[in-house]
Amino acid sequence: MPQAKPSAPVPLTTARGTFCVSVDGDPHAPALILSNSLGTLLEMWDPQVAAFSKDHRLIRYDTRGHGGSPVTPGPYSFADLGQDVLAVVDALDIERAAFCGISMGGHTGLWLGVHAGHRFNAIAVCNSAALIGTAQGWNERSAMVREGGQAAMQTLAASSPGRWFSADFVAAQPATVERAQGWIAGIAPQGYAACCEALATSDLRGDLHRITTPTLLLAGASDPVTTVADAQAMQAGIPGAQLAVVPASHLSNLEAPQAFDQAVLRFLATAS
Repeated sequence: MPQAKPSAPVPLTTARGTFCVSVDGDPHAPALILSNSLGTLLEMWDPQVAAFSKDHRLIRYDTRGHGGSPVTPGPYSFADLGQDVLAVVDALDIERAAFCGISMGGHTGLWLGVHAGHRFNAIAVCNSAALIGTAQGWNERSAMVREGGQAAMQTLAASSPGRWFSADFVAAQPATVERAQGWIAGIAPQGYAACCEALATSDLRGDLHRITTPTLLLAGASDPVTTVADAQAMQAGIPGAQLAVVPASHLSNLEAPQAFDQAVLRFLATAS
């Protein structure tokens, strides 16, 4: 039987602006919110919709600065991005939810675990780290994008496959890679730069011990951006955190969707 298509994104008015949101699944099922990586849109989660919405009310949203969500000048902080998540779940009348994010979205999950853990019954931090990259690197990228505008986003799109996917996947799945490149090419430069500035200033390594919500740390075996060692370091800092490694690079939900889905759903079943 063919799977139903993911629901179309719609505007959701919240206390922190109007966000682009897509909701699938039974409205009375436990809520699960998905948070995209830097330079992508909520559509990055399309491969997960069928499996994740089977037993969950699945909420996907464009992070601030991306797609149809607010593009405010910035710089942003992870307090901003975390409060945005809380505003989305509040607008949907959700008291507690599970959370799953990749890269920047995963770091948002860490922030929520530290500062708003009572609102979440499980947090999956995927292809992320408590400190991602360097302040200098992010500030240089932000400056390049603010100065270069949409042409700079096109340049980033051209170089993104090497950061996001393994070489074998790039060769085998050109349509998926091209679609992902289209997301980053279309992001508003101001919003992308402001998210880079949030990444430049956020270091949660000293706060990991404050996370008491059940936590999964999922890493891609060949991820050059946020490594398995990064996930192991977070596991050492977060009491009781679980670790899963899948055969993929940075956007592991796209490169290894079956392994990704199995790892996250197994964790959510044990955490609930």
